[in-house]
Amino acid sequence: MRIISSISILPALCLTIFPVLCPAGDLTSAPVEISLSQPDESIEVEVAMVPPKPSIEDPVDTVVPPLEHLASFHPNEDSISVSRSDEPIQVAVANIPPTPPKAEGLEEPLRTIADPLEPVNRAFFQFNDKFYFWILKPAASGYKAVIPQVVQVGVRNFFSNVATPIRLVNCLLQAKFECVGTEAARFVLNTTIGVAGFLDPAKTEFQIEKREKDFGTTLGFWGLGPAFYINWPILGPSSFRDTVGYVGDLFLDPANYLITSIPINLGIKSYYQVNEASLSLGEYEEFKKAALDPYIALKDAYYQYRQNKIKER
Repeated sequence: MRIISSISILPALCLTIFPVLCPAGDLTSAPVEISLSQPDESIEVEVAMVPPKPSIEDPVDTVVPPLEHLASFHPNEDSISVSRSDEPIQVAVANIPPTPPKAEGLEEPLRTIADPLEPVNRAFFQFNDKFYFWILKPAASGYKAVIPQVVQVGVRNFFSNVATPIRLVNCLLQAKFECVGTEAARFVLNTTIGVAGFLDPAKTEFQIEKREKDFGTTLGFWGLGPAFYINWPILGPSSFRDTVGYVGDLFLDPANYLITSIPINLGIKSYYQVNEASLSLGEYEEFKKAALDPYIALKDAYYQYRQNKIKER
């Protein structure tokens, strides 16, 4: 009888369990609590459906619900509606595009000098380029092969010491009195201890650096702009302001008063240029090799160099 009774209960048991376990909606993710009790005469089955209660406290950046639970999904909207069989769930989604970082510390666009005479300046640039490779470089290379480098440096120091009045007066014209004292101290030390300026004990022993001041930087210090770019034959890159400054410095150069003969004066200046070129052989070649347009690169480099000299204390 117990077996027959159990068999007679099975259809009713199936009809009781299946509708509960398989409702019309999809509860794939819903937990199910089943309690079974088996007394002596019958089997009682109690099925309790406990749907999960999602807890969403804060908005999330991205929600990807299972496709079978998705009622509507609009990526461009600020919310996603998720429908379950028992209750709808609203999930807030922050749809705020990321804010690009602020550009801090960006340098100003590179400024350059006006160049209304570019065709003429390019012609003079080509002339100076040929002059360097055909005349100046061979002369400097031969000079360097014969004269030791220590003598070349000594000659540079001597000419720099002779030109001290140019720097000193322009320091005074710019009202930079510390600069005046520096140049005066350097002249005294290098003329005496430095053997007429061939040595530079002011720099090597006392760490007193030379101040590169000229009349062009003085004009710039008082607000006069460069006006426009000029590339002079042999003299090289300059500007209208610096050309005026170069002429002004000629009146401050003691060599022009000590050597009044123009041919001898030009010969000494030519020797100075050869000596300077012997100490910088290869630099122009490397500069030209690295530049896409050597003319533009030289013009911009000269302008930035002069601007930095004006700003120096």
